[in-house]
Amino acid sequence: MKKRIAVLLASAMLMTSALAGLASCKSGGGNSGADASKGHVYYLSFKPEADEAWQELAKAYTEETGVQVDILTAASGTYETQLSSEMSKTDAPTIFQINGPNGYARWKDFCYDLTDTDFAKELNSQDFAFKDSDGKTRGIGYVLETYGIIVNKKLLEQSGHKLDEITNFETLKAVADDIHANAATNGFDAFSTAGMESSTDWRFKTHLANLPIYLEYKADGIDTTKTIKGSALDNFRNIWDLYITDAPTDSAVLASKTMAECTAEFTDGKAVFYQNGTWAYGDIKGKIADEDLAYLPIYTGAEGEENQGLCTGTENYMCINSQADEKDIEASLEFLKWVFTSETGTDAVANKMGFLTPFKSGKTPDNYLVKLANDSLASGKSPVSWNFSTIPSEDWKNGVGDALTAYAAKPGDDTWDAVKVAFVDGWASEYAKIEG
Repeated sequence: MKKRIAVLLASAMLMTSALAGLASCKSGGGNSGADASKGHVYYLSFKPEADEAWQELAKAYTEETGVQVDILTAASGTYETQLSSEMSKTDAPTIFQINGPNGYARWKDFCYDLTDTDFAKELNSQDFAFKDSDGKTRGIGYVLETYGIIVNKKLLEQSGHKLDEITNFETLKAVADDIHANAATNGFDAFSTAGMESSTDWRFKTHLANLPIYLEYKADGIDTTKTIKGSALDNFRNIWDLYITDAPTDSAVLASKTMAECTAEFTDGKAVFYQNGTWAYGDIKGKIADEDLAYLPIYTGAEGEENQGLCTGTENYMCINSQADEKDIEASLEFLKWVFTSETGTDAVANKMGFLTPFKSGKTPDNYLVKLANDSLASGKSPVSWNFSTIPSEDWKNGVGDALTAYAAKPGDDTWDAVKVAFVDGWASEYAKIEG
C-alpha cells in the first residue's frame, strides 16, 4: 500500500495537480453564447471550496466552445441528499460523484461505462479508475489528497518544544497539554477548535473517524466490513479528548464553531496544531510562511504508530449519467477532458483549486502541504489508507458527528457509549439499508 501510494503521489507530483463546502447557485455557462445543438453539461460538485474555480471554468468553456455548462455545488455534508433530489429531475446532472463501492451500489444504474473514453485514458494509473465486477470503469478518481495535523513550527518552538519531540500519541499529548497549560501566558493554545458546525464537522465525523476504521481493518486484515466491531474506539477517544481539551473553545459549544473560525485560529497564530488536508493550503498560504509549516500524523495511541504516516488517498470518483441524452454525455466527456488536459483547465485545477490529480497532462500545484505529504512518503512512513468508501452512508457520519458533539458537551463514559452505539450499531443498520 505504502509503495503504491508513493508511486502514485510521486507520479502525480511530476505530471499533475491537488484539491480543495457551502452551496452555490446553479450557474456557469448559462444561455449566453451557448449552442443547444452541442449538448448541455451539468456538474453537481462535491467540493464547496472549489466552487468559484469551477464556475470560472464553466464560463470559459462556454465562451470557447459554445457548449452550455452549469455547475451546482452541494453544501457540506449534503451531497447524497442533493444528488437524490437533482437526479429525480428532468434536467438531471450529467456529471456527478460517488465515493466508492457504497456510492456505486446506490447509483450503478446511472454510471456510464467510461472504459474506452478519452477521459479515462488520461489517467496515469488505473488505480484511480473505479471498476465494477466486470472490470468496466464506472468512475474516475480525480484528486489525490493527504491530511493529518498541520503544525505551525514557529509557535511550537515559541512554546519551548520542537517537532522531533512528537513521535506518538504520548508525546503529542505531553506537548499539547503543556502548551494548553501555558496558553494565557503564550497567547496561543495547542489545537484549533474542533468545530462541529456543518462547514467543519466532516473533519471529525469522516476524516478523524477514518482512523479507528483503518486500525480495525489493519488488525483484522480486511478492507471492508458490514459489521464493524469498534475495536479501535479507545484510540478514537484518545485523540478526540485531546482535541476538545487542549483548545481555546469550551467543548460544550463546539456545535456553533464554523470552519472559518477554526481556520482563523490557526492562521492568526492562536493555535499550534490544526487537523486538515492538502486542500487547506489556499487558506494558509501567505498567512504562515511555508518554512514554518509541518505535518504530523494523527496519533491515537496505536501500537507501532511511531512508523505511521499521513492519511493519503482518494474517495471522490467522477461519473457520467448514463441516463442523460447521448449528446449531453458526449459534451460532458469532452468538458472533463478539456478541464484536465487544456492549458486553461489544468492551470485552474492546479493553481486555483490546488488539486493534485492523477492525469497525464496535469500541472504540479503550488502547494507546500503537497510537498510535505510527499516528503512523508519518501521518509518511509506507512501511510494511513482512506477507508471512507466503506462508510455506509452520510446518515452514519451524521450520527457519529452528533454523538461526538454530545460527548464534547458532557464528557463521560455514558456519553462515549453513545458514540460507540452510533459507530457500531449505526454501521450495521445503515449497511442493512443498502442491502434492502
